[in-house]
Amino acid sequence: MHKIRFYILLLFCTVSVSSCNTQKKLVEKHQTAFRLSEKLGFQISPKDNLKLYQEASSWLGIPYRYGGNSRKGVDCSGLVCKIYLNVYQIPLERTVTGMYKKNCRKISRKKLKPGDLVFFNTTAKRKSVSHVGIYLKENTFIHATTASGVRLSQMDEIYYKKRWIKGGRIKK
Repeated sequence: MHKIRFYILLLFCTVSVSSCNTQKKLVEKHQTAFRLSEKLGFQISPKDNLKLYQEASSWLGIPYRYGGNSRKGVDCSGLVCKIYLNVYQIPLERTVTGMYKKNCRKISRKKLKPGDLVFFNTTAKRKSVSHVGIYLKENTFIHATTASGVRLSQMDEIYYKKRWIKGGRIKK
């Protein structure tokens, strides 16, 4: 149903004013949002931050490498640093603890917005932050895992629910 409406809208936009540059950009945004929705598995609108979703999706499947910050291999904080620099031109602290303590204003899970950071404790130490990801939308975040590299996970997965520490909104 969604695909049919999308193609009807796309056809209408294309036919009605195919020579108008503004309309072409609108059609391109709709096409990009549709492709990203398919790749990421949740609804993305042309009004969303397409640059964030494009950048995030381009990292999916990159292998994990401790201390890595390239497409050859990346760890969780390296991934967050690269995405933030590429999307927002904001350099962040390179470590999970540095991001948590210096870059973020703490927020609750209920207040998460696309682009906010999500912090977890994946070690035996009580209440310490050891893992970070970027909240995308619809309960989904992107992160780099030792087991499967860069991937999407759900905030309500039991593993992450138990290890949740706090959300972080980057200070401007």
